[in-house]
Amino acid sequence: MSEGQDAVLVPASPRSQATNEFWRELRESFRNPEFWALSSWLDILVRARKSRFGMLWLMAPAVVYVFGLGSFFASMQGRSIAEFAAHVALGAMVFRTLMSSVIGSANVLVASQSFIMDGHMRLTDYLLQSLAKSFFDFCTYVPITVIALLMYKGVALQGLLLAPLTIGLIYLNGLWISVIFSLIGARFSDFGQLLNHTSIFLFLLTPIIWYPDLMPAESVRGQLMRFNPFYHFVTLFRAPILGEPVEMVTYWYVGAMTIVGLVAATFVYRRYARFVPLWI
Repeated sequence: MSEGQDAVLVPASPRSQATNEFWRELRESFRNPEFWALSSWLDILVRARKSRFGMLWLMAPAVVYVFGLGSFFASMQGRSIAEFAAHVALGAMVFRTLMSSVIGSANVLVASQSFIMDGHMRLTDYLLQSLAKSFFDFCTYVPITVIALLMYKGVALQGLLLAPLTIGLIYLNGLWISVIFSLIGARFSDFGQLLNHTSIFLFLLTPIIWYPDLMPAESVRGQLMRFNPFYHFVTLFRAPILGEPVEMVTYWYVGAMTIVGLVAATFVYRRYARFVPLWI
């Protein structure tokens, strides 16, 4: 089917007249957060009410990662539990935030089919809904991470002050990732499943339960690790807080990814967003 035919088959709606204006729609979504912010929070509350421990149960993954895996792997690497728990907590917090954004965005448009076909919501509302859910997941890691950092005596104050800026940069990248991956997920329904299957591999490839100095830059495994974008985001957030140096390649990698990603997302949204009602 040709592109022109696709355009004819897309249902006309108030929203479909402006799908090529990504930044304008994004501004409108931020000005009207009732849908994406409230629905994300209600989803968290519903999940919590279904469990006996309520909101405390949402912290279980953080406890397992930080103090479960942390205590198991700390002695294997000759580290104290206090040092390794802080290392794991900060790394797992960033990795889970990004992976939640990636996987959630791949499924968000398909899961919102009935709302999208109704035609009264912007696609950016659903993208922000996915990011909001990942932010609430991020918040469940905060109490456990605070405990881990209190146990560790080498926390750098300057790194803590830079942490909010780094988180903002991470979510800026999460935005363009959500745009591109949501459109791919709308076009190919199995894309979300593929990301689920690769998440374990990416977790093991990212230095969360091990230290990056185990992979020298000149080795093949070290180069593979540095090709992994999760490594750079984790390092950019974690290293300053723990008083560790950040390689210059990480700054260049994240900076280039942010600029190129936002430009690509703007183009892809402008080019393909109008086909979403047809794809889903």
